[in-house]
Amino acid sequence: MEKYFRPKLVDTLKTYTKKQFTNDLFAGIIVGVVALPLAIAFAIASGVSPEKGLITAVVAGFIISALGGSRVQIGGPTGAFIVIVYGIVQTYGVSGLIIATFMAGIMLIIMGFAKLGTIIKFIPHPLIIGFTSGIALIIFSSQVKDFLGLSMGEVPANFIAKWKEFFRHIATINVYAVAIAVATILIILLWPKISKKIPGSLIAILVTTAVVQFFHLPVETIGSHFGVISSSIRAPQFPKIDFATIKQLIQPAFTIAMLGAIESLLSAVVADGMISGNHRSNTELIAQGTANIFSSLFGGIPATGAIARTATNVKNGGRTPVAGIVHAITLLIILIVAGKWASLIPIANLAGILVIVAYNMSEWKTFRSILKGPKGDMLVLLITFFLTVLIDLTVAIEVGIILAAFLFMRNMIKFSGVSTYTEEIEDEDFGYDLVEDKYEVPKGVEVFEITGPLFFGAAYKFKDAMKYIEQHPKVLIIRMRHVPLIDATGIQALKDVSKELEKRHTKLILSEVNSKQLLKELKDSRLLFSIGKGNVFDTLQQALEKAKREMAAKT
Repeated sequence: MEKYFRPKLVDTLKTYTKKQFTNDLFAGIIVGVVALPLAIAFAIASGVSPEKGLITAVVAGFIISALGGSRVQIGGPTGAFIVIVYGIVQTYGVSGLIIATFMAGIMLIIMGFAKLGTIIKFIPHPLIIGFTSGIALIIFSSQVKDFLGLSMGEVPANFIAKWKEFFRHIATINVYAVAIAVATILIILLWPKISKKIPGSLIAILVTTAVVQFFHLPVETIGSHFGVISSSIRAPQFPKIDFATIKQLIQPAFTIAMLGAIESLLSAVVADGMISGNHRSNTELIAQGTANIFSSLFGGIPATGAIARTATNVKNGGRTPVAGIVHAITLLIILIVAGKWASLIPIANLAGILVIVAYNMSEWKTFRSILKGPKGDMLVLLITFFLTVLIDLTVAIEVGIILAAFLFMRNMIKFSGVSTYTEEIEDEDFGYDLVEDKYEVPKGVEVFEITGPLFFGAAYKFKDAMKYIEQHPKVLIIRMRHVPLIDATGIQALKDVSKELEKRHTKLILSEVNSKQLLKELKDSRLLFSIGKGNVFDTLQQALEKAKREMAAKT
């Protein structure tokens, strides 16, 4: 069983070698360079100043690697947070974002200590693809203004209103901005054919920035929009939180926490597959929570595990958390030494980078395959997608989870059932010899077999089936060999059936209560006591023999 908190760094340093340090050092520097434009781009797209993205990548990136439960996880700001962060900044301001991030960090730590690290297993895949694809479309939409260099005021937050404004100002398109953005995309796509070691996004920044400065192109830059990027990190400041603020920000904070948990654990699972590793999910959640708390204290934005940067780390030889720590230190050095030069980067260049990010996030092939699958999955996918795009990510996640839960329960009810036997029972044995077991049911005895979990939906199905007994039997055997679990409603249904049978003077016998959890629930509810332990049997044959003795006693 996984301990509450044991960072992978503790284990990896025990057998650390000079050769592995060399590999981690190289991988960390490469990932740090890759993370530079992304951190700036994610911050700007989120509605905050560019240095906040760099601060987040440095502070949170360091903590996630140092305290995390994955050997190779790289943390920092990600595209998935753009939508929720932008919405919080627009509604509550940057101070509200800092408090929400701080609260989300506490929630993540609680999740970790509550051992909810397996949360990813309970999030349906169509739901994840739905909101991820929706976020990708919103990110793309948020970059249209800068990609085309449109001269317009503040971009509306609403998706439809946003596109109306784009079309209304389409005549103000800046061909130089479009050329910069398109050149960025082409460089990122084509550069890997020349070199896979140096990231294409860095080459795109260097080339487009040089062109803009040399030819004095009339395009907006980070400096003209935000001013000079600060080359220092402020001292930590504890946010002022009161009950009213907590009540106001609890929902966006929960969304940050849920999104951070899902993204980080997804990234850790992907990384495990690449290095044949085994991450500690609860430790990872605690590390993510700690990282978000410190990110907020230093004025940063939400952070989580970044799948693309984690994959880059692995591909370049990173195998321990040291690589992630080096990545954070690399970014810190760049921020201090060359931070002021980042103000020369054209905004259209960052728009081109984010268009690539949006495309990679879109999961359009998976989206298309789910549309061809079961109707329930398609419904969860489309509702989550459209709610993310048209309403709000928080609403999309909440509604998507509820809808997925209802569809799951419907399927469980559909596949649960009750069979009635009054003469003969044939059990097919799918073992080696393919023998069928046959049981004779005595006259006056009926056998009811329940298949599937006896929870509230199936319980009512069971009670309805009981109403249609044509003749009241003298003995009723309820066979439960295929009942793995039972809830309070199922227990109450059995109690109601037991009372009704008692009024009819019908003997109730339970057969094959094989599940330990089921047996425990029946004992705790005192149902076994009311039925009597002498009326509960391990096999159907024993139950039928008991029924024969009861019939003989009644004649």
